[in-house]
Amino acid sequence: MASIGIVEDDEIQSALLGGILESAGHRTVTFSTALDFRRRLSHAPLDALILDWMLPDESGVELLRWLRSSAHATLPVIMLTMRDQEQDVLDAFSAGADDYLVKPASMHVLMARMNAVLRRAGALEPKASLQLPPYTVDSVRRVVAIHDELIELTDKEFDLALCLFRRANLMVSREQLLTEVWRLPMHVATRSIDTYISRLRKKLALDGSHGLRRRTIYQTGYRLETVVPVEAPAA
Repeated sequence: MASIGIVEDDEIQSALLGGILESAGHRTVTFSTALDFRRRLSHAPLDALILDWMLPDESGVELLRWLRSSAHATLPVIMLTMRDQEQDVLDAFSAGADDYLVKPASMHVLMARMNAVLRRAGALEPKASLQLPPYTVDSVRRVVAIHDELIELTDKEFDLALCLFRRANLMVSREQLLTEVWRLPMHVATRSIDTYISRLRKKLALDGSHGLRRRTIYQTGYRLETVVPVEAPAA
């Protein structure tokens, strides 16, 4: 999970970007003006920034030049703008942009570019071990344990479990599972996801009995959500 800033004065566009990023498991912080960004940056640590060019108080390129001379000079920045002339692209990269996309940009392409700049910045380095007691997911040994008891999983089942556990309490779309677990294009239709999800639910007891429950979001995806286990009545 990364913390991503969005400098965008269009409220609809800002909300759309925020929704896309948050559905992928990231946190977002929005800024409507360059001044708002300057004032709040020191109190809102970020891993990357999406920056519009046309802002009400100054241009995104001017703000980017200021950023590159500040204490936050290494913050990865993707320019997202309607300006599509070659000179605009050159000016943005000259000012210090890490990437450049023209609106309307494909959200899939935006996420791919964002993940690329986050990886280069080291912001996507996963933790070796995820703890959601009584579950432990070890991405180095590639094992899942419940109360320290190892559960036997296939490679694909482990990849699926890791994807869900990393986004606990967030909706994971079928498209995300296709690209991250099966390495398939997002538009490919497959029922294998449902089969593996059902198998994983049984093996890891994702029915709420250990505090985690797999929930199906109709025609959209799945969510691994924390619940309070129901205690058995006293005899």
